[in-house]
Amino acid sequence: MDSLDKIFLAYDVRGKVGSELNKTTVGQIGRAFGEWLPDKGTVAVGRDMRPDSAELAKAVIDGLRKQGRDVWDIGEVTSDMIYFTVGHYELAGGIMITASHNPGEYNGIKFCREGAKPVGIETGLADIRELAKQDNIESDKNLGKYETKDVVEDWIEHVLSFVDSKKLKPLKVVVDAGNGMAGKIFPELEPYVPFEVTEMYFELDGTFPNHIANPIEPENIKDLIERVKKEKADVGIAFDGDGDRAVLIDEQGNALSGTTMTAMLADYFLQKQSGTTILYNATCGWIVPETIESGGGKPIRTKVGHSFIKADMRTHDALFAGESSGHYYFRDNFMADSGLIAAVVGLGLISESGQSVSKIAQNYRKYYHIPETNFEVSDKQAVIDKLSKEFSTKKQDMLDGLTVYTENSWFNVRPSNTEPILRLNAEGKDKESLDSLVAKVTAVIKS
Repeated sequence: MDSLDKIFLAYDVRGKVGSELNKTTVGQIGRAFGEWLPDKGTVAVGRDMRPDSAELAKAVIDGLRKQGRDVWDIGEVTSDMIYFTVGHYELAGGIMITASHNPGEYNGIKFCREGAKPVGIETGLADIRELAKQDNIESDKNLGKYETKDVVEDWIEHVLSFVDSKKLKPLKVVVDAGNGMAGKIFPELEPYVPFEVTEMYFELDGTFPNHIANPIEPENIKDLIERVKKEKADVGIAFDGDGDRAVLIDEQGNALSGTTMTAMLADYFLQKQSGTTILYNATCGWIVPETIESGGGKPIRTKVGHSFIKADMRTHDALFAGESSGHYYFRDNFMADSGLIAAVVGLGLISESGQSVSKIAQNYRKYYHIPETNFEVSDKQAVIDKLSKEFSTKKQDMLDGLTVYTENSWFNVRPSNTEPILRLNAEGKDKESLDSLVAKVTAVIKS
């Protein structure tokens, strides 16, 4: 089972179906998770719409039951619903069979423990991997019980608790589910909100026939932007494959970046609960801490990645957290991220403001930034060291990779956990400062 080393990543399991992920490996992983889980009790298992997800879910359920774990099979759901299920019903843990936005030939597994706490490589995933490699895990003498559980109604009620539904106004909304799990769950919300919804790609299809369900890539939201303009809609929403990320599109067809959305939602929450702590990750732009401070909140910068953010949220009792990648976390959602909650809160904010989305977003589009850019390098640390030396006279920090601050701009380079890649983010007070900085950093990386 040494092949497991390749598919156990920083935050989850990902691999090609058949060659890397199959019933045998997934069943063994299920047994290992059941054995490792600190709390006794039931484990929830959900899955996405990929062609092989049902088969893999059955294998992981069989593995859990062999270790004496009772299992709730909650069926086809979004990833944020597994976190909700574990937290709301006080279960021992949860497993989601999904590869999120990855192409159809991939699949994966996301894990959480009691209270919807994340399980990453430093918080148990490495131990689960080592257990899964063993061929001699001793089965429990009693086979765990199995039952199906429908959590959709409770989930929708929970999502709506984040807004005052009486203040929601009729809006024309175009939603692109990308043939992912939001196509099944968003219609469950529609009867409870006064929105005129145009549905795009709601048919569940894990081969992603229309576009990859990764909404932060501009290519994948072209159809949605065109439809928003054609329908003269108030707002568009694009979800990723497993529904835990959402990107909003304004009425002019411009996507709200993760930085803009984080600042916007932080402002909204602080107007209702001033003085609270809000987290943002290392690649969010300046407008985020500025907005939090001006709203009377306490901004705390954290490393990129859900396992770090969820842990920091608990440490600081943060109300909300945002990432530039489009993940948004809520204290009242067991510190977990949710695409649907973020979208609904965004729609609530729009309803209450009485303004267009572009007008609202304009308040947070103060600086210039580049989309995250990847560079393939053979020695990631050597390049980071070279950049640190090149900019040695400038303020730096190593919270997550290397961040360098100049008078009018900043950049961050982070190493990928799984590939020979450095990820560059940069921002400037003006386009000239940004372009100059990016050109200099790029030259150093490529030299």
